Amino acid sequence: MNPHPPPDIVVIGGSNMDLHARANEQVVMGSSMSGSAGISPGGVGRNVAENLARLGDAVALVSVVGDDPIGEEVISYTEDVGVDCSHVRRRGDVRTGTYNAVLDSSGELVVAVADMAATDEFSPLVVEAARDLIVSARGVLVEGNIPVRTAEVAIGLAHDAGLPVGFDPVSVSKARRARDLIRADRELYLVTPNQAELSALTDLPVDSDAEIEKAVSSLHDRGVGVVWVRLGARGSVISYHDVYQELPAVPTDVLDVTGAGDAMLAAFTHEALRGVDLVEAARFGHAAAALTCGTHDTVRMDLSESLVRELA
Repeated sequence: MNPHPPPDIVVIGGSNMDLHARANEQVVMGSSMSGSAGISPGGVGRNVAENLARLGDAVALVSVVGDDPIGEEVISYTEDVGVDCSHVRRRGDVRTGTYNAVLDSSGELVVAVADMAATDEFSPLVVEAARDLIVSARGVLVEGNIPVRTAEVAIGLAHDAGLPVGFDPVSVSKARRARDLIRADRELYLVTPNQAELSALTDLPVDSDAEIEKAVSSLHDRGVGVVWVRLGARGSVISYHDVYQELPAVPTDVLDVTGAGDAMLAAFTHEALRGVDLVEAARFGHAAAALTCGTHDTVRMDLSESLVRELA
């Protein structure tokens, strides 16, 4: 028997182990340098699920890991923070993914190598096996690291059940391959690209504010209800119905940017589930991202709704 209550939200996405190293000095390619390193469970889908759990939401994760010690550690840790991992599949024929990132002395990403063997083998059958869980939720989040055919099944299943679906394209290459997931005959509630991903999703330039607005409008024309474009240190733009508003980022001392976007999406979803005005939900998301940037953790370990509200 599953001890978890029916979920507020089901997150469908990748799970892996993050290894990140931060240089104490200027990064010189091809050379070693002093710094610090850490390891923690990661993966966009898993990170979003953990953030939601820490904010107090009932959340379930549908994912794939290898049947290996790293996979066991990822699942055990994620269950301990309150995420229902009963539909995280362990596969003996693949290894659990790792994300290996090098950060400069300011905490910005220099380069990363992602070994996503398990996520690449995330079959639609894993989603089908979680059908009853998914249709019992109030909403579904899908992230672009999983294969397109799997995302297609997940979005279709949620849509047929009348559930709002959010989609995070994750990267430019994943956004480019996911273009056909966004279509007018099957509305997506939310899409959350950054500026470059917006261009990849729409095949439009986004070098000016006017071009960003035009690209956002094209996503609305393709059935997206809410478009939230992350603009890095500048902040974000959120667009829905008759609202088109830019929001500033929350100032913070950056230690590590890893996981900030995942916290941002989770915090926004936390508020949206409660019917909060979406501009205010986006502000809440910015606060969660700033708090995450202020630690070395992929997911801030003391994250809570009250902590975010103090900053929002």
